[in-house]
Parts: sequence; structure tokens; C-alpha cells
Amino acid sequence: MADSERNKKYGLIAGGVLVLVVLGFVFGGSSVPDFKDYEAGSERKDAFFGYFLPIIQEENAKIAEIREELLAWHEDPDSIGWWDEGTIQDIAADYGMDDFDVEDQAAWADLLRRVDIVPPSLALSQAANESAWGTSRFATKGNNYFGQWCFEKGCGLVPNSRDAGKTHEVADFDSPRQSVQRYMENLNTHNAYEPLRQVRSTLRLNGQPVTGYALAAGLGKYSERGAEYIEELRAMMRHNELAKHDL
Repeated sequence: MADSERNKKYGLIAGGVLVLVVLGFVFGGSSVPDFKDYEAGSERKDAFFGYFLPIIQEENAKIAEIREELLAWHEDPDSIGWWDEGTIQDIAADYGMDDFDVEDQAAWADLLRRVDIVPPSLALSQAANESAWGTSRFATKGNNYFGQWCFEKGCGLVPNSRDAGKTHEVADFDSPRQSVQRYMENLNTHNAYEPLRQVRSTLRLNGQPVTGYALAAGLGKYSERGAEYIEELRAMMRHNELAKHDL
């Protein structure tokens, strides 16, 4: 889906307050730290987590606002007017679901699996792992902290070790915030991460907390290392006590 289609504004009423949410829009912010300026170890980790945690929390808050309104509509379908129906369909399209039918309960279940937060512990551990704590070439040159690929010539940076015959590039983003946004969008829409969304949905249905440790189980296709990659992320969460941010 093109960026122009993603930059839609939704006026949602939450708690009596009009909330304007912009999906896919890159907001301004403080300059990006050069993480190489920090000594490797606790100093660099503190700088990295200190920079990315607020961004992740802010992006999750936007998703949570949209999810709250979707839940309200789903629980009270009689409240859905023609304008609301169009808004719901726009949100569904942004989450990879075209021609959304507000009377289709299976479609609602799929949409609510998609429109949900990414636990900070998972986002932080993946960002640190994929970007070498913000020092990788793709992070410093392309603001890509999650190793996300693109497949059009010139869309990003060409990997130095790309195998012969491969055409992918590592996506180039305008800012670290856009990298976080696209990462969350990826987990919430790509077919490869349906297992992650199923885990998250099951936790919700059972009244259990949505944690990065649990959702990591659904990342088997994020890396060619599969189960080894998942365990590496979980080890990072444990070692850096990241679970506290999920609360």
C-alpha cells in the first residue's frame, strides 16, 4: 500500500475527547544520537533504550486509541453510522484488509488481531539485536533498526553480503520513528506474523498480559535462524530486564 494511502486522518472519540490519529506519518523529534559515542555496554544500552522506549510507547498509544474505538464499535454495532463505517473500512485497509464488511464477524476478529500494540520488550530487543545497538550501517545510514527489507531498486541500502541473484535491499527510512512505525505495521499485517497475532489474541481472550516474551514465539519467520533467534531475543529481554516495560 502506498504511503499516500496510509497517511489518513481518523477523528476518533475516546473518553469524550476527539483524538486525531495519523497512521504512517513521520513526526518530528529530537536528533538521533550517535550510539557509537557511548561506550559499549551499560552506557550504550541506557542511551539506546532511553531513546527508543518513548517512541515505542507513543506509537503503541496511537494504536491503542484506534483499537479502543474499534472495540466500542464491535461491541455496539447499532452505534455504527455511515461515516463510522467508512472510517472502519479505512482503518481496515491500512491494516491490509480491503473491502471490509462491518457485518462480517470473522473479518472483525481478524482486524482486532491486527490492531494491537507491540510490547516494548519485544520492540526494544529486536531493535537492539537487528541494529547492533544502533551502530549498524543500516541504522546509521538508513534509520533502519529492525532489518526490514524492500524489493524495488533504489528503495534502500544494498547489503554488502547479498547473495548472487538476490535483489532485495534494506529499507531506508526518514527517521527512527518511521522505522518503528513500519516495524509495527509489518508485525500487524504481514502473513508471516499471523502466529504472533494469534498468540497476542489468545492472551487477550484469556485476560493475560501481552508480553514480548510470549509474542516472540510468533517470530519464527522473522529470521532465518528461527528458534535460535527467538531464544536470543528472550535472553536479551531477561538480561536487560525489559519485561517491566510491558506492564
